Amino acid sequence: MEYIYAAMILHSAEKEINEENVKSIIEAAGIEADDARIKALIAALEDVDIDEAMETTAMAAAAPAAAPAAAEAVEEEEEEEEASEEEAAAGLGALFG
Repeated sequence: MEYIYAAMILHSAEKEINEENVKSIIEAAGIEADDARIKALIAALEDVDIDEAMETTAMAAAAPAAAPAAAEAVEEEEEEEEASEEEAAAGLGALFG
């Protein structure tokens, strides 16, 4: 995971994501760099639009977080509708009761 983070740091800093730069970040973090993993990362990111991937991931992460709030709003609306129906029934009962 730290190799991906290194690539994200380079991307955010608008630096080229290459073997040398990734290795520098990994070593600066106090981790022994694995050249094979770095090469694999660079090869995997070759055709990836990092901005698009980060945006897609952010939206996917935000969707589950928004779901509980939406469910709560629906529950509140249903409770309000039930209260309105009860009030209406009570009013009708008073008219005919």
